[in-house]
Amino acid sequence: MFKNTPTSYGLIAITLHWLMAFIVFGLFGLGLYMVELTYYDSWYKGSLDLHKSIGITLAAVLIFRILWRVSSPKPRPLSQNKTVNHIAHTAHIVMYLILAVIVVAGYLISTADSRAIAVFSIFNVPALDYNFDGQADIAGKIHYYGACTLIGLAVLHALGALKHHFIDKDKTLTRMIKPKEY
Repeated sequence: MFKNTPTSYGLIAITLHWLMAFIVFGLFGLGLYMVELTYYDSWYKGSLDLHKSIGITLAAVLIFRILWRVSSPKPRPLSQNKTVNHIAHTAHIVMYLILAVIVVAGYLISTADSRAIAVFSIFNVPALDYNFDGQADIAGKIHYYGACTLIGLAVLHALGALKHHFIDKDKTLTRMIKPKEY
């Protein structure tokens, strides 16, 4: 039930998938909201601190998810079309890479002033000793465009899952919602 099998995803993979989806869309919404705030808005600092803390959490979940993915068997694709399966596999890898770029860019934005990132006021993630000219601006553009690209890919991913469910009538979506009973 917890681990993947050749025919289904386990509870850990399913939980990681939906947790990351929730975090990514939540951070995207919070990020869009934050950029509209001015320095004097009452929630300016609070939203920024929350975004950073959740971003660090996302980084930890991403690392765990990648480790889980490479150490756990992946269920066989339901489609017999090798091209479709290759595209789906490549899209997943691209989403992981974009997530990693977004996280690194967010870290570079947050530490451009050489200050550590306080994570939920529990612990700090230290800043690097080295910064480069325009670090916050360059990393900010990468962070923003990476996030927009990721959301676009996630929407396409969701539409693909809905296509599998309603048009192909296969179990691609349902096996990412509920682990197979043993």
